[in-house]
Amino acid sequence: MSKKQKKVLYRIILSAVLLVAVSLVPWEQWISSQGLMGMVRPAAYLLPYFVIGYDILRKAVLGIIHGEIFDENFLMAVATVGAMCLGDYREGVAVMLFYQIGELFQAVAVGKSRRNITALMDIRPDYANILNENGKIERMDPEDVQIGAVILVGPGEKIPIDGEVVDGQASLNTSALTGESMPRQVAVGDSVISGCVNQSGVLKIRTTKEFGESTVSKILELVENSSMKKSRTENFITRFAKYYTPAVCYGALALALLPPIVNLLLGNGPSWGAWVTRALTFLVISCPCALVISIPLSFFGGIGGASARGILVKGSNYLEALSQAKYVVFDKTGTLTKGNFQVTDLCPAEGINEAELLELAAYAECYSNHPISKSLKEAYGQEPDANKVTEVSEIAGHGLKARVDGRMVCVGNDKLMEAEGIASVKDIAVVGTVVHVAVEGRYLGYILISDVLKETAVQAMTELKAAGVKKLVMLTGDSDSVARQVGSVLGVDEIHSELLPADKVEQVERLLKGKRPKEKLAFVGDGINDAPVLSRADIGIAMGALGSDAAIEAADIVLMDDDPAKIALAMKISRKCLGIVYQNIVFALGVKGICLILGAMGIANMWMAIFADVGVMVLAVLNAIRCLKVKE
Repeated sequence: MSKKQKKVLYRIILSAVLLVAVSLVPWEQWISSQGLMGMVRPAAYLLPYFVIGYDILRKAVLGIIHGEIFDENFLMAVATVGAMCLGDYREGVAVMLFYQIGELFQAVAVGKSRRNITALMDIRPDYANILNENGKIERMDPEDVQIGAVILVGPGEKIPIDGEVVDGQASLNTSALTGESMPRQVAVGDSVISGCVNQSGVLKIRTTKEFGESTVSKILELVENSSMKKSRTENFITRFAKYYTPAVCYGALALALLPPIVNLLLGNGPSWGAWVTRALTFLVISCPCALVISIPLSFFGGIGGASARGILVKGSNYLEALSQAKYVVFDKTGTLTKGNFQVTDLCPAEGINEAELLELAAYAECYSNHPISKSLKEAYGQEPDANKVTEVSEIAGHGLKARVDGRMVCVGNDKLMEAEGIASVKDIAVVGTVVHVAVEGRYLGYILISDVLKETAVQAMTELKAAGVKKLVMLTGDSDSVARQVGSVLGVDEIHSELLPADKVEQVERLLKGKRPKEKLAFVGDGINDAPVLSRADIGIAMGALGSDAAIEAADIVLMDDDPAKIALAMKISRKCLGIVYQNIVFALGVKGICLILGAMGIANMWMAIFADVGVMVLAVLNAIRCLKVKE
């Protein structure tokens, strides 16, 4: 509990004690003069009233001065001041007291839900240990560290900036990013990202980014901005409250004035006191706190619960849309498969040996970071001399061309060979990715590279089907034989292969046109090559690759541990959150509607009004914080 909340708690306790004490005083016995009692008794009740309500009165006055009249502070001020003026001192103080109790309860609940999200703020490093030119350690602000600096990270310390390990080996705790407790082993040459905690060993890391561009900064920015993107339900409640509050204020005014005037005209006497009491009760009942507080809190809790499981949602609008997802489209490589390609076969043409075939392919791919390129360089086993490689040009969906030692080398698929007019081996009956190699227009053979499915890929498809997804679609640039073999294992409904990035967008456009208006389409990709499709889909879900920049930038939802099974979990969280939101809306409006009618009829008193306001708010908030609890 914060200092501010503790201060409110102390005021609540003091005001409650004073209210009980004042209520127990036998005023008639103590003060014989009726006129004197008429002054002393109200003054005694004003003490607990101002202790608990001075801030609400102040906010109400400031709201009137700034032209923002109709809010809950105004409602509470008018209702309680009116009650005190009518002589209902105990009720006036009680309304303010219970309202503050509800506000405190709401603040504590928001704080609890916020902790799941702000726990991510713990990944923000406080310092970076820099090795200066003299070899001495210098502690400095991460924001001041330049690219290429060598930082030292000891056991128990956070990695402050993305970089590459240049010395040492260690076990990293990535749970703050992924929600998983499984440590990650790193050694020299491995890339590491900020926000991970070093559990063992000492690492020397050469930074590859500035702090502002590192993973930890991107994630913190994402989380901090998540509240800016509101769902349709939240926006509806905001608009509803904007018109609802003035309407009930004018309704209460009409209730206080019209019946007495009608009675006066009919010659029955005005009965001002009874109708003003009803109007004040009406105001207390009508306060929209339960909706205005619990609905955003529900979404906030849902986002917080998801973040604790390594699912980063950029806004409640995306969380709401996910509950309506009926079409889920997957990229294959790096999304459903591990993307850990390995060279499994070398098939040189006649007169070419395997070593030459692999060497030329590795040299041509030396500048590329594509998984296939990495596998070729790993299989080569040596660091290609980049000085020998010039005129590199990547051709999306085909491969690349590069000049190696003055000779033009083409490395890619059948489409690249056809485009270059090179006769290559056709219809290779293997499962894997075929990479053809040619030099100066001469075909040298092909290299077979295979990928494997992620352990949870089949489970993800099963759970999505169980969650009510109508169609699962897989898009890939791989050959049709590879795509169909993978698709049959996964059990997807549609398979589209040999696609360029633009072709994937076309397929998503086709699916978008075929779905119903309220149904949503989600695209799941690795966030690197799929940015156009991620942005075109109703919901873009990226495999975070432990925080890849492209994933965080392009997608609406980021799975920090690359686990496709988390998609079904995210949908479960989304639907639970929306269910709680609708429960709160129906409950709050239902109870308030009934109590408003009873209040207008004079049946509901101020104590029932307190329940209709504070009681409903507390119950709605208790229901909302259920969104924090996430079960598999």
